[in-house]
Amino acid sequence: MKKLIFKKITKDITLFFLISISCVSIIVWIIQAVNYLDLISEDGHSLRIYFLYTLYSLPKIISKILPFIFMISVFYVIIKYELNNELIIYWINGITKLNFVNNIIKISILFFILQLFLTSTIVPYTLDKGRSFFRSSNVDLFASIIKERKFIDTVKDLTIFVEKKENNSLKNILIKEKIDNDQSQIIVAESGEIIGYENFKKKIILYKGKIINKEKNKQGIIYFSKFDLDLSKFSTKTITHPKVQEMSSKNLFKCINMINQFKRYNKTDNQDKNFFLGCNLEISKAISEEFLKRFFSPLFIILIGITSCLIIMTGKDEKSYKIKNFLNFSLGIAFIILSEITLRFSGVNIKNMIIYFSIPTFLFLIIYIYIFFINKNLGRK
Repeated sequence: MKKLIFKKITKDITLFFLISISCVSIIVWIIQAVNYLDLISEDGHSLRIYFLYTLYSLPKIISKILPFIFMISVFYVIIKYELNNELIIYWINGITKLNFVNNIIKISILFFILQLFLTSTIVPYTLDKGRSFFRSSNVDLFASIIKERKFIDTVKDLTIFVEKKENNSLKNILIKEKIDNDQSQIIVAESGEIIGYENFKKKIILYKGKIINKEKNKQGIIYFSKFDLDLSKFSTKTITHPKVQEMSSKNLFKCINMINQFKRYNKTDNQDKNFFLGCNLEISKAISEEFLKRFFSPLFIILIGITSCLIIMTGKDEKSYKIKNFLNFSLGIAFIILSEITLRFSGVNIKNMIIYFSIPTFLFLIIYIYIFFINKNLGRK
């Protein structure tokens, strides 16, 4: 009987959680996708790149809102049970409030494992996968980023000015291409057009103009009646190198180990030390924050779960029932905020990580001991 009762509450919490996180995630994803529209309008990427990049950001959104949605789910189900007198079934069947709390903790551990899997494996992989589309993407919608009588420098090492534009036809064009630090070229043409060719690549065909080549103090001019400028060699200024949050957990462990080893044997403050791509001594704090965010922040889910259980410590007939529920809910919100704030004071060294790990553990023990003694006193009555 007890197993059936606990299965029901587990099912209700899980069902409400899945519905809630699906709805909220989609809403947040749509809002975020709108903010990413400049990838098309300004950076010139295709709709395919835009859609895939935004789609791969969905797991990150889910991991961000999961603790809050879990807290809402547990609060909602327990309060619903209390108002519908369903909790009485538990007490009649000999289930103590401590047994009830222990079951909620077990449910919290399952969600902790889910969050840990998301933050340590799924999210870094999908973020890196989304970024990879930019690494292999050239300027797909070049025509869309060119505006009349505006200097466009969205494309790296390339500046374009067009006096008049009609669809893909251009009039009075000025193009400056930076080849390297000492060499550049300026192309001036009366007209031109943007066309596509094999494998969806783009190029500009320029008519009646000249090319001014500059190399240090030397300058040369070449006149042409027709000139093809291949656009596939250019890329936008969208960040393509991997960020800390896109680093795999394996490389994150490796990076932290290298930083600790370097600091142990090198006393000099060498902030420009690079270990491998994405791992730099200069961003050691960001690396430690990311490590704690992936492996320690999920612990706060268990803390949130036991905080939600404080609801059953007060009966619905008590005058302070609503006020206490509000305070308990506020306490859960405070723990979610605390999990984010404490990340800012983290560090790569073991001492700081132990301190961060001890915060949710200490708070959990305080609440559990409080519930234990209340349950003990109720048992004596």
